[in-house]
Amino acid sequence: MTIVAIDGPAAAGKGTLARRLAAELGLPYLDTGLLYRAVGRLVLDANGDPKDPAIAEAAARRLDPADLARDDLRGPAADAASSAVAAIPGVRAALLDFQRGFATKGGAVLDGRDIGTVIFPEARTKLFVTASPAERARRRWLELLAKGSDADLATVERDMRDRDERDSARAAAPLRPAEDAVVIDTTDMDAEAAFRAALAAVRMRLGLV
Repeated sequence: MTIVAIDGPAAAGKGTLARRLAAELGLPYLDTGLLYRAVGRLVLDANGDPKDPAIAEAAARRLDPADLARDDLRGPAADAASSAVAAIPGVRAALLDFQRGFATKGGAVLDGRDIGTVIFPEARTKLFVTASPAERARRRWLELLAKGSDADLATVERDMRDRDERDSARAAAPLRPAEDAVVIDTTDMDAEAAFRAALAAVRMRLGLV
């Protein structure tokens, strides 16, 4: 069973890499960040506080796969709610089985923030994809502009730095590279160069070179 665990902060490019690697390797793909975004949205739908452990855990336990197909899981509100619920141990515990069950049916490529450290610490193939905060903010800003948003770059970068701090400082599964992860910094890479670097690292770990 081949499991490729890809972690990293927002807008580092890990999602794009994970999808391309999954297609290249013929494996299913799961964006685990969508799980937390969907939970955050469920809490917001009910006018709840994403920082409330009881409300957030209840939302996580009633999560349905159809919730992952919502079209409102991106943007500043979803980002903040996702980061808040992800810091709650009960939410992470509720979603643990979902993630492991998805991958253990026959392997998978998963991206998130704790795949290599918590979900599949035994995975042979782990990547930590990152980039400078300024570059990640620029990428996210361009995404928002393409969707018609009038987002301000400075605000996007400030929000991203705040989220990085929350994700790295939380007690439950803080964002950090696994000790045996291959770190790929995409700051000065285009999408093709980042994919080549990631594919080379995966092939090395799988003994395919």
